[in-house]
Amino acid sequence: MTLAATLDDAKWTFVTRRVERSRVARTDTDFAAARPGDLILAHVDKVGQHRRVQLPTGRPSFIFAGDAVVIACGARYAPDQFEGLAEIDPDGADLLAGGGCIGRMVARSSQVEAATRLMPAARLLDTFGNVLNLADFALAPRPAGPRPPVIGVVGTSMNSGKTLATAQLVLGLRRAGFRVGAIKITGTGAFGDYNEYADSGAHFVADFTDAGMVTTYREPLDRIKAATETLADEAGARGCDIVVMELADGLLQRETAAIIADQWFANLISGLVFACGDAVAAAGGAAILARHGLIPDAVTGMVSCSPMSSAEAAEATGRTVLTKADLADPAEATGFALRAGLGRKEAA
Repeated sequence: MTLAATLDDAKWTFVTRRVERSRVARTDTDFAAARPGDLILAHVDKVGQHRRVQLPTGRPSFIFAGDAVVIACGARYAPDQFEGLAEIDPDGADLLAGGGCIGRMVARSSQVEAATRLMPAARLLDTFGNVLNLADFALAPRPAGPRPPVIGVVGTSMNSGKTLATAQLVLGLRRAGFRVGAIKITGTGAFGDYNEYADSGAHFVADFTDAGMVTTYREPLDRIKAATETLADEAGARGCDIVVMELADGLLQRETAAIIADQWFANLISGLVFACGDAVAAAGGAAILARHGLIPDAVTGMVSCSPMSSAEAAEATGRTVLTKADLADPAEATGFALRAGLGRKEAA
């Protein structure tokens, strides 16, 4: 089978959605030289934790032994699944995330199966023999100009309610008549959060993969900051009035911790929403944020599902606790917009 036929037959993963497939002209097998973002052709060897990959079309596809996939070399940090590094062994590598991340698993939660094993087949190259990387297809930085106000969404951990909070605030702002950008600036590329933002009516949706990274784990802080600014500026250029921005994982995760400790983050945001699972997490997380001079405008997340837990969290933090319905309320969302410096709009 020719290279073109193999690539046509392969399942291209979500993180490759910006890739110009016509750029692929050659291949090599120098996997030792692979770096984060490099495009890799691999074949499924043994199905494990991930039984499906996510396609650029926004739907999942089951995978089977022998299937060809196009994926990107990368690391991953997910306490409820895997930690992995951006390393590829020609004798076998791991599917670290269904959105399209291949690397070497170094740790996994006891609650998940072993990683799906992949057999690397080739690195994808252009006509000149250059390795194709997600960064080659990234959004270009915009010229300096006015940037929409940014509301940050952080949380204590994975599954604390950050994405739901982001999506519901997007919904509330849209209902209030604002054009909203929804961006995610850290994590591992996947379509779940991306699709949820879009379903909530965001005018513009993007994440770090649009800035050329399959994952932000172990990426330099300066690169993540530059990518964040590119995404926020792109939202403004696309006509957004305001941006809601999610940070993945928890306050103690490597990249998130570095971001919230950087004065750049405080200067970037015009509002902050803090998602947590219970009142103790709310108190501890609020204390961490306060050490960096960050005071959330509201607490939300799983804690808001219980009136009793909400009352405890409100007392412990001194902040209002908002449910998902509150965030989606155009009146409540308008309050965020007004505090961010935007004027009131008629409800759409």
